[in-house]
Amino acid sequence: MSTTVAHGESRPPHPLFVLLAAALLPGMGQVLNGMLTRAWVMLFFALSLGVITWHLTTPEHSFVGRHAGGFFVYAVMVMDAYVWARYRHTLARVRAGQR
Repeated sequence: MSTTVAHGESRPPHPLFVLLAAALLPGMGQVLNGMLTRAWVMLFFALSLGVITWHLTTPEHSFVGRHAGGFFVYAVMVMDAYVWARYRHTLARVRAGQR
């Protein structure tokens, strides 16, 4: 989803697009930001903490309560993807001479 600017550099995707992608597909925001390893690490921790909290809770807890650790890391993943996308987008605008 990145477009090429006049200097041959690739412009990063818009932060709101990255936010939407990260909210719909866990790890996709990091992939769009070019951080593939970070996406895999965060997915690993989301799944691991989801399984751990599932084992530490009782069947009487809700689905969200039983997987709270995974949902917490998922929320951090979405925020992380947006913050990095906004940083990269702002940096590209500054380098292009825009404000």
